[in-house]
Amino acid sequence: MSPKAAPKLEKPVDPWAKAIRHLKRVDPQFKAVIQRVGPCGLAPREDRFGALVTAIVSQQISTKAAASINERLHVLAGRPHDPRRLLELDETALRGVGLSGSKARYVLNVATAVADGSVPVDRFDESWDDDRIIEALTSIKGVGVWTAHMFLIFVLNRPDVLPVGDLGVRAGLRDWHGLAELPKPSDCHALAEPWRPYRSVASWYLWRNGDAPS
Repeated sequence: MSPKAAPKLEKPVDPWAKAIRHLKRVDPQFKAVIQRVGPCGLAPREDRFGALVTAIVSQQISTKAAASINERLHVLAGRPHDPRRLLELDETALRGVGLSGSKARYVLNVATAVADGSVPVDRFDESWDDDRIIEALTSIKGVGVWTAHMFLIFVLNRPDVLPVGDLGVRAGLRDWHGLAELPKPSDCHALAEPWRPYRSVASWYLWRNGDAPS
């Protein structure tokens, strides 16, 4: 009797394969960048509220400092971040973990909007287009368009978001097109137009290309 053949392992499906093919086709510069950087690492995050809290904590401070504050916030209010547990605290308690007064208020604003359902982040689905989600998120004081764009890209993995307010994307577009200066946000759309409908993936590669060793 011959030994039983080992089952074949199915190759994992790359959810961004179509986007990669498109970017390589419309802009040959992507071939070398994608080869150097590797597969697109965008994957959806289940903890949507926590992602917003982390985004607020991280504004204008180092990654290391943000991680430290975020961890102290978990110690104070539990893991994962929960809007109702955070609302049981006051601004003074949040400032005690290292948040500024404004950031403490912004975290409480987000917690209130999610807890009362006025911004139902866990119900965002395909019936919500990008603009509607941006409008909902930016209705919360402390959540700007940049944070909404990051949420769309990194949490929901919406494929065609171009965060023109992001310095890394603007610098990436400058270098990509050999420009002397950073393009204005209004010019970024024209520069990235060929990348539609996968500008989120293109932006991810711009970020990683800036970080990758040459």
